[in-house]
Amino acid sequence: MKSWAIAFCAALLAGCAGAPVAPPTADTRLFHDQLFQPPSAPVSAADIFKLTPEMKDYAQQQIARRQREKSPQQALFDALYAKGQLKLEYDSTMTRNAAQAFQARAGNCLSLVIMTAALAREANMQVSFQSVAVDDSWSRSGNLYFSSGHVNLMLGKPKLDNHNGYDTAEFMTIDFVPPEVLRRQATQSLEEHTIIAMYMNNRAAETMVAGQIDDAYWWARKAIEYDPGFIPAYNTLGVIYQHHGDAVAAEQVLRYAYQQTPSNTVVMFNLAQSLRDLNRPAEAQVLADQLARLEPQPPFYFFNLGREAMRQGDYARARGLFARELVRDPYYHEFHFWMAAASYMTGDLADADKHMKLALENSTARSDHDLYAAKLDRLKAYEAQPRAHQ
Repeated sequence: MKSWAIAFCAALLAGCAGAPVAPPTADTRLFHDQLFQPPSAPVSAADIFKLTPEMKDYAQQQIARRQREKSPQQALFDALYAKGQLKLEYDSTMTRNAAQAFQARAGNCLSLVIMTAALAREANMQVSFQSVAVDDSWSRSGNLYFSSGHVNLMLGKPKLDNHNGYDTAEFMTIDFVPPEVLRRQATQSLEEHTIIAMYMNNRAAETMVAGQIDDAYWWARKAIEYDPGFIPAYNTLGVIYQHHGDAVAAEQVLRYAYQQTPSNTVVMFNLAQSLRDLNRPAEAQVLADQLARLEPQPPFYFFNLGREAMRQGDYARARGLFARELVRDPYYHEFHFWMAAASYMTGDLADADKHMKLALENSTARSDHDLYAAKLDRLKAYEAQPRAHQ
């Protein structure tokens, strides 16, 4: 079975040794519009930061009221994220624009950044975006693997209040992970066009997962147009071509991305796959060998070995492999779910119960949450059944 890797969410250049030299405009030779149907809905940046009347009312009533007692930045944060207010939830199902995140009261990291920025601008605050140098997290959907980085934003005082020019002390960082996780982490300023490209790249990946390959193409194309230096969008476009059966186009765009970021393991992995599709195994093997040197145990390495051990009925070995994957990422819900399954099969119901609870706690999509909740209920019901004496 083929697999692909996609840089996702607020993803930066995974495995990149340095910043690429971006062309001034997108290379249109990488686009092949004739291969795809027109998008089912307009693909545009127009609605990404657009506020609804309800959002404007909320900004005026909730945020303005708090500004009499607190700084404008703190007033906005409290109106959005303080207990008892919007009650926002993290949801990785899709990347929403500002209005969608506000209406759903949920979003992933990029959605919440976009929504907060839109409301801050309604309050006339200065907004700046940052990437945060944390280890990329990985997730999967079928045979698609996603690498996710992290962004946050900084809010400045309303422009009319800032009489003395730029002052970092006047800015407040808004983030959606605990401060201790980000303490002393390096940051890099991002322009708005890169945030827009990130949003479009996410939508490309999400629509591809949903089987809407034509829409996925147009989102990836537009992401590159907005920020020709945003390499993850080229990678996503290459994977879209692969899924569409366009091996030559896939190799072309992935080759371009590889030339820009020759140490990017995500791009390298997908380019090697394209070369195999084109029956060029020797070239693919050169990349595979380089990839093995850079990343001898890639993301999901022990997880996939554990699933194979489960298939073979070697549940004790599977537990050991899942445990090694959990050391690398102790918060990914699916690792806990499979550890629970392996523990159950070895008769360790207490450990199965523990990891099923952790799978539930760390799930980031409502469908996963409901699935784990149902399985946890069944596990508890089984544990409650009277046992015959041996």
